[in-house]
Amino acid sequence: MRRSAWRFLWSAPDIRRKLLITLMILVIYRFVAHIPIPGVDRDVISQLASGGGAAGTLVGLIDLISGGTLLNFSVLAMGVYPYITAQIIFQLLTPIIPSLQARMEEDPREGRKFQERWTYILSIPMAALTAIGQINIFSGLAGSPVVANFGFGPEELLPSVTIIFSMTAGTMFAIWLGELISEYGIRNQGLSLIIFAGIIARIPSNFAQLFTSGGNQWLTFGTIAGIMVLTIFVIVFVQQGRRNVPVMYPGRRVGNRMSMPVKGTLPLMVNMAGMIPLIFGQALLQLPSILSSFFATGEPGFITSLAINMQNFFDPNRGWYWLIYFLMVVAFAFFYTDVLFAQQNYGENLKRAGAQIPGVSRGAPTQRYLTRVLRRITLPGAFFLGIIAILPYLVTIFLPFLATGDHTTGLFLVSSSGLLIVVGTVRETFFNIDAELKLHGYEESLLVR
Repeated sequence: MRRSAWRFLWSAPDIRRKLLITLMILVIYRFVAHIPIPGVDRDVISQLASGGGAAGTLVGLIDLISGGTLLNFSVLAMGVYPYITAQIIFQLLTPIIPSLQARMEEDPREGRKFQERWTYILSIPMAALTAIGQINIFSGLAGSPVVANFGFGPEELLPSVTIIFSMTAGTMFAIWLGELISEYGIRNQGLSLIIFAGIIARIPSNFAQLFTSGGNQWLTFGTIAGIMVLTIFVIVFVQQGRRNVPVMYPGRRVGNRMSMPVKGTLPLMVNMAGMIPLIFGQALLQLPSILSSFFATGEPGFITSLAINMQNFFDPNRGWYWLIYFLMVVAFAFFYTDVLFAQQNYGENLKRAGAQIPGVSRGAPTQRYLTRVLRRITLPGAFFLGIIAILPYLVTIFLPFLATGDHTTGLFLVSSSGLLIVVGTVRETFFNIDAELKLHGYEESLLVR
């Protein structure tokens, strides 16, 4: 009988220390998530979230991305979302701007430091713009100010600047906590665990509210639980999907002899983009509403009318909104996968190692061949992400009795996009901890009786 190395999880001092640091930072994050910004009216946010319709769906989507902090409208109301958006923008600009790409290829280590530094810098203005847009959008949807004394008039300027500074500082604080987790806790999982903690924290309250929303609660509960279990199964199945491309590695010289070439495989993931296409697609769909929010409350006229029509067009309660969302997620899945794969440059890396795919020339032909293979297997992965993105809308179409409750929107979101984050984070955390155990010499052992 085999004994797992995980039995040393708590007895290994280094790993126990990393787990405790991670847990402590997540507790601090959840504590700060309940500190409200000055002048916020939480009753307005609660009415928007529980009112259903377009407003409730939009609040639920942004609350999901922010890690469950928006409903409190705390100083962490935007979570780490501005940083993720800045990171995506920088990654997409790298292959477009030759100087950036040359800098990344010349010295990858220094290039990563340069990218991280400018991502932090870009996160600050993006956080400030997102804060203004969120407050204006929710005030417009609610018909009353979400935050008192917010505006850019002579009497409102100082309070508004204070609010924007506090929300921007909250975002940078959340990013800093995520970096602390990646450095001192579970490696490379900081930002994912920050979002993960927010989603997990609100699941109990969502299910509790379900039983107070009226209707057949047990039927709704059973149906949503079934959707969640099925979604988890599909997510794990697709995320585990690989296409193993055969690769021949050259033999090594041992003394006066040359060993035979070694046959290996290069695994290509079905869903290399992960959650990024959903976040990026949602960011672009929010952009028209954020921009139009600056003009929708002005004096009646052409600009105000155009802004109102734009907000109505990008109404999450309309079918074409979800169709556009689906198409954008599929397109971004292909685009982001191509960008990531081009940056990794497997063709040149295999050529330097002396490896070769049977029947394919080294270098650029290998890169083109792998790109074609990756695009073919990305097709089911991209459609999978698109279905996950629009699952809340599909559920309300095929199971209309679920849409009668006031609090089912949050459960739909947890059962689709949120579960993709949760399952992905749990998988990566599991693999990281397993790697840490092996790194410290805690291996699986065979128990003989």
